[in-house]
Amino acid sequence: MEITTTPDFPGREIEKVVGVARGSTVRARNIGRDIFAGLKNIVGGEISEYTKLMADSREEALFRMTQDAKRLGADAVINVRFTTADVMNGASEILAYGTAVKLR
Repeated sequence: MEITTTPDFPGREIEKVVGVARGSTVRARNIGRDIFAGLKNIVGGEISEYTKLMADSREEALFRMTQDAKRLGADAVINVRFTTADVMNGASEILAYGTAVKLR
């Protein structure tokens, strides 16, 4: 499965748009990370636990988007984007979405 943030693939022709592919995950913080993040907030610096949590969440959302694209019969997903939303206090959704297409 080819994935790109651009509207096309250079050297490849889009034969058909098959739909919008989506993948999301909702992740929550935990008390251990929150305590460490509070300390980091005092002294400054990257909160690596949250960086890893967000990176893992993006990868899961991309994987699920790819699975959705395969279900639609796509060869590729173009115009891929990410968005986030708070679901509740301490929990956020990450959504990956794009246009699922068949390539020639």
